[in-house]
Amino acid sequence: QVQLVESGGGLVQPGGSLRLSCAASGIIFSQNAMGWYRQAPGKQRELVAGITSGGSTNYADSVKGRFTISRDNAKNTVYLQMNSLKPEDTAVYYCRTMGLNYWGQGTQVTVSS
Repeated sequence: QVQLVESGGGLVQPGGSLRLSCAASGIIFSQNAMGWYRQAPGKQRELVAGITSGGSTNYADSVKGRFTISRDNAKNTVYLQMNSLKPEDTAVYYCRTMGLNYWGQGTQVTVSS
Protein backbone atom coordinates (compact mmCIF):
# COMPACT_ATOMS: atom_id res chain seq x y z
CA GLN A 1 0.00 0.00 0.00
CA VAL A 2 1.03 3.59 -0.57
CA GLN A 3 1.88 5.58 2.53
CA LEU A 4 3.12 9.15 2.90
CA VAL A 5 4.07 10.26 6.40
CA GLU A 6 4.81 13.92 7.09
CA SER A 7 6.78 15.12 10.08
CA GLY A 8 8.56 18.22 11.32
CA GLY A 9 5.67 20.59 11.90
CA GLY A 10 5.24 22.58 15.06
CA LEU A 11 5.10 26.00 16.64
CA VAL A 12 7.71 28.54 15.59
CA GLN A 13 8.17 32.28 15.98
CA PRO A 14 8.11 34.63 13.00
CA GLY A 15 11.47 34.63 11.28
CA GLY A 16 12.21 31.10 12.41
CA SER A 17 12.79 27.94 10.42
CA LEU A 18 11.37 24.44 10.15
CA ARG A 19 12.18 21.47 7.98
CA LEU A 20 9.32 19.21 6.98
CA SER A 21 9.91 15.63 5.90
CA CYS A 22 7.70 13.25 3.96
CA ALA A 23 8.65 9.58 3.95
CA ALA A 24 7.07 7.53 1.16
CA SER A 25 6.51 3.82 0.82
CA GLY A 26 4.64 1.61 -1.61
CA ILE A 27 5.85 3.48 -4.70
CA ILE A 28 8.96 3.64 -6.83
CA PHE A 29 9.88 6.91 -5.21
CA SER A 30 12.59 7.94 -7.65
CA GLN A 31 10.10 7.80 -10.55
CA ASN A 32 7.53 10.10 -8.94
CA ALA A 33 7.24 13.85 -8.92
CA MET A 34 6.43 15.06 -5.41
CA GLY A 35 4.84 18.17 -4.01
CA TRP A 36 4.10 20.08 -0.84
CA TYR A 37 0.72 21.74 -0.41
CA ARG A 38 -0.79 23.71 2.43
CA GLN A 39 -4.27 24.59 3.61
CA ALA A 40 -5.31 27.20 6.13
CA PRO A 41 -8.81 27.31 7.67
CA GLY A 42 -11.32 28.78 5.25
CA LYS A 43 -8.89 28.70 2.34
CA GLN A 44 -8.30 26.40 -0.60
CA ARG A 45 -5.45 23.94 -0.56
CA GLU A 46 -2.59 25.44 -2.53
CA LEU A 47 0.62 24.18 -4.06
CA VAL A 48 3.67 25.39 -2.16
CA ALA A 49 6.47 23.60 -3.99
CA GLY A 50 6.99 20.74 -6.40
CA ILE A 51 9.92 18.65 -7.52
CA THR A 52 10.12 16.33 -10.52
CA SER A 53 11.79 12.95 -10.65
CA GLY A 54 14.67 14.72 -12.37
CA GLY A 55 15.03 17.32 -9.64
CA SER A 56 13.45 20.35 -11.29
CA THR A 57 11.58 22.54 -8.80
CA ASN A 58 8.82 25.10 -8.76
CA TYR A 59 7.45 27.33 -6.00
CA ALA A 60 4.49 29.47 -5.19
CA ASP A 61 5.36 33.15 -5.47
CA SER A 62 4.52 33.62 -1.79
CA VAL A 63 7.33 31.29 -0.66
CA LYS A 64 9.91 31.79 -3.39
CA GLY A 65 13.28 32.63 -1.90
CA ARG A 66 12.26 31.39 1.55
CA PHE A 67 11.35 27.72 1.03
CA THR A 68 13.38 24.97 -0.62
CA ILE A 69 12.07 21.58 -1.72
CA SER A 70 14.50 18.71 -2.09
CA ARG A 71 14.48 14.93 -2.27
CA ASP A 72 16.66 12.06 -1.16
CA ASN A 73 15.81 9.06 -3.30
CA ALA A 74 17.96 6.75 -1.19
CA LYS A 75 15.72 7.55 1.78
CA ASN A 76 12.44 7.77 -0.17
CA THR A 77 11.96 11.18 1.39
CA VAL A 78 11.05 14.65 0.19
CA TYR A 79 11.84 17.71 2.32
CA LEU A 80 10.60 21.25 2.62
CA GLN A 81 13.05 23.63 4.25
CA MET A 82 11.13 26.69 5.44
CA ASN A 83 13.07 29.80 6.42
CA SER A 84 12.01 33.32 7.39
CA LEU A 85 8.61 32.04 8.40
CA LYS A 86 5.68 34.44 8.54
CA PRO A 87 2.34 34.19 10.36
CA GLU A 88 0.63 33.79 6.98
CA ASP A 89 2.56 30.53 6.50
CA THR A 90 0.42 28.98 9.25
CA ALA A 91 -1.39 26.00 7.75
CA VAL A 92 -1.54 22.24 7.58
CA TYR A 93 1.15 21.09 5.17
CA TYR A 94 0.54 18.02 3.02
CA CYS A 95 2.82 15.82 0.97
CA ARG A 96 1.59 14.52 -2.39
CA THR A 97 2.67 12.18 -5.15
CA MET A 98 1.85 14.26 -8.19
CA GLY A 99 1.23 11.65 -10.86
CA LEU A 100 -0.39 9.07 -8.57
CA ASN A 101 -2.38 11.61 -6.51
CA TYR A 102 -1.72 10.16 -3.09
CA TRP A 103 -1.69 12.42 -0.04
CA GLY A 104 -0.22 12.28 3.41
CA GLN A 105 -2.19 13.10 6.55
CA GLY A 106 -0.60 16.51 6.97
CA THR A 107 1.49 18.22 9.60
CA GLN A 108 0.53 21.45 11.37
CA VAL A 109 2.79 24.47 11.07
CA THR A 110 1.96 27.40 13.33
CA VAL A 111 3.91 30.64 13.13
CA SER A 112 3.09 32.73 16.17
CA SER A 113 3.16 36.48 16.49
